[in-house]
Amino acid sequence: MQTLGITDFIIPPGVTWLGGGEGRGKTSLLRILAGELACPQSELRIADSTLSAQPAAYRQQVAWFDPHTAAFDQVMVQDFFNTTANRFPRWDGLLLARLTHALGLESHQHKPLYMLSTGTKRKVWLCAALASGAAITLLDEPFAALDKASIGCVLDFLTEAASHPARAWVVADYQAPAGVPLAHRLDLGD
Repeated sequence: MQTLGITDFIIPPGVTWLGGGEGRGKTSLLRILAGELACPQSELRIADSTLSAQPAAYRQQVAWFDPHTAAFDQVMVQDFFNTTANRFPRWDGLLLARLTHALGLESHQHKPLYMLSTGTKRKVWLCAALASGAAITLLDEPFAALDKASIGCVLDFLTEAASHPARAWVVADYQAPAGVPLAHRLDLGD
């Protein structure tokens, strides 16, 4: 069983909902878990890898794509997927193909990310995160700017993921994902 602990907080396998109102720290907590923000007096650990001692090994086990980043704007979608596949040892190319089709991204494969709408960019981030095979997948407001069919696709994926015995998904959003069995709830309040 893979877990990630922050001091005495453990994220269990399955889906964890990280809730709270605007400005309560949901994204900051995701960035801490991803190793992007320091958390003094804490040790982040996934299996035998700690962020402080083995940062590269730790980060290979965490899928996190900031939905607001412009860092990849000049990169074509397919190139982004190829680069991301090289980052994660348990990358699932078949799942990526299935998600790309289900989320309607086939016609966008050869476009740079700056040409995509906000919702379509979010679909690219979601496909990469979900196909990563990472021990911990961090999703920041995964349903924002998505159409109804895409929301259904992501909810179906999370419902299936909820019973995974070793992987964890943290969904940061204002409300828990509808119909998804949760392994844990962390509400930061309003």
